[in-house]
Amino acid sequence: MSKSQQQTQVSQFLTQGMQIYAKKALQAIEFLCQRRIRSWLNGRSLLSFASLLLISAFLSMAVASCGSSSANDADVKLRLVSFSVTKAAHDQIIPKFVQKWKQEHNQNVTFEQSYGGSGAQTAAVIAGSQEADIVHLALPLDVNKIQQAGLIKSGWEIKSPRNGIVSRSVAAIVTREGNPKGINTWADLAKDGVKVIAANPKTSGIAIWEFLTFWGSVSLTGGDEATALDYVTKVYKNTPILTKDAREASDLFFQKGQGDVLINYENEVILAQRTGTKLPYVVPQVNISIDNPVAIVDKNVDKHGTREVAQAFVDFLYSTEAQREFAKLQYRPVNPTVAQEVASQYQPIKTLFTSQDLGGWDIIQKKFFGQGGIFDKVQAANKA
Repeated sequence: MSKSQQQTQVSQFLTQGMQIYAKKALQAIEFLCQRRIRSWLNGRSLLSFASLLLISAFLSMAVASCGSSSANDADVKLRLVSFSVTKAAHDQIIPKFVQKWKQEHNQNVTFEQSYGGSGAQTAAVIAGSQEADIVHLALPLDVNKIQQAGLIKSGWEIKSPRNGIVSRSVAAIVTREGNPKGINTWADLAKDGVKVIAANPKTSGIAIWEFLTFWGSVSLTGGDEATALDYVTKVYKNTPILTKDAREASDLFFQKGQGDVLINYENEVILAQRTGTKLPYVVPQVNISIDNPVAIVDKNVDKHGTREVAQAFVDFLYSTEAQREFAKLQYRPVNPTVAQEVASQYQPIKTLFTSQDLGGWDIIQKKFFGQGGIFDKVQAANKA
């Protein structure tokens, strides 16, 4: 424990002790006043009785005040750990929440924020190097890992609206100007001579979604698992390097000009276009619902004493105001009102499948990404 943390705990202990003694003292005074009131009832004037009654009421209010929490008098810090591409949205949402909380509770909230690859962020939270109060990650599998480590209570997904999913996107294919390799569908990624820029499923959330999209585009449209394995193996053979996260993949493709095609979140591609990087892209008609969950890290909020404000922030993320900020950055909103407002901005998807269509996250983790799973077999085949 740091020196500052020790000082904070000592200060909190002394404050609590003073509150207890003050409360007991005021209760004693109130009791004496009540006895005096009873003795004055005999032969005293109504005015005198009313005066004592007012004094007694004031003391009762003082006692109640001492018994209430003093949390609103102090600033509070929330620690938010999220995956890299959500930063632009949180930069807009957090100030709105801070202002709202200040108006309603007269308390200042500050945020300590960390952004990076979802897998790496998850590992940091589990290891304790990131003491997150709130995690907003790229896929529910990462939240499940934190739960299995004992930091999040089971049932986290049913404690929030929309099963804990706060932002959503789909996968997009970005090509070079003029699309010289003629890449329009997932099948085209397996063509000879195509260089794909993708992230590593061991460290990146989008990489897992990419892999599941590749697999589902075959296995959920009539192909068997042998065909899906052959296709996925060819795609990763066309991937010269696996980056650690979506942001690094984007930089490699956009800034360094590497690769013929980039797989990325639809919202990230559109955001890049808004900043002046205008390249052709397609959202395939067979696609996966990329569901990004948010959860409170129970062990940490209890340690930090931040549960109330952390829960309020999570709830705020589902609000119309916050969801509109996600929509401005081309996330597909989970708030029905906002989703209806912006529906025309998104390309329609003919076949939209989910993680549940692939067996759910427990099966997905073991089958595809566990030690010796399908991804490891694909990598081994391409290195042979």
